[in-house]
Amino acid sequence: MIAMPRTPQENERIRQLAKESIHKAAMELFIKQGYHATSISDIAEQAGISKGLLYNYFKGKEELLATMVDARVGEMVEVMDQAKAIETPAEQLKHIIEGAIDNVYKKPEVFRFYLHLQTQPEADHELIKYSRFLIEENARQFEFQCEIFEKLGAREARKRSLYFSSTLQGIMLMISTYPQQFPIEEIKKQIVEEFCNSLSI
Repeated sequence: MIAMPRTPQENERIRQLAKESIHKAAMELFIKQGYHATSISDIAEQAGISKGLLYNYFKGKEELLATMVDARVGEMVEVMDQAKAIETPAEQLKHIIEGAIDNVYKKPEVFRFYLHLQTQPEADHELIKYSRFLIEENARQFEFQCEIFEKLGAREARKRSLYFSSTLQGIMLMISTYPQQFPIEEIKKQIVEEFCNSLSI
């Protein structure tokens, strides 16, 4: 039996699966031993492929990290776009809350990795640009939240948004630290009740 050549679509699917496997391996190692202590050889071994094959997909470790950060920002943008498509500000905010909490509960180690990446020292010239990229996207999300609180009737929407962000980020950090000991549904209900009602404060 002669094997039929793969279609371009099949080749692309295989390529995407390989990239996802490499991303997963890199994330596991970056979390476990840090970005700088992880080599391309380590990532290839973790992914179960040769270093040469890995280089077919990525020029090096930094390009690999760049694609991971791009994907992370893409996920953040998607949540915001979904929220913007919702009609009422209360439901928009509820979507942001539930999406954020559910995401960190499912992947607590990923949240910790990107949080760590956002707090790199200025002297780390290799990582600081990715830190700033994530911070800039967070700033755009904050502005959108301010608009939501203005629609909800908050007199000082920016302060309310800051309080909301601080509360949500604190909850996410606690979940990422104690994922199996945190009352997820109770906390979601509480933060929704506190922030998603019309107000004038």
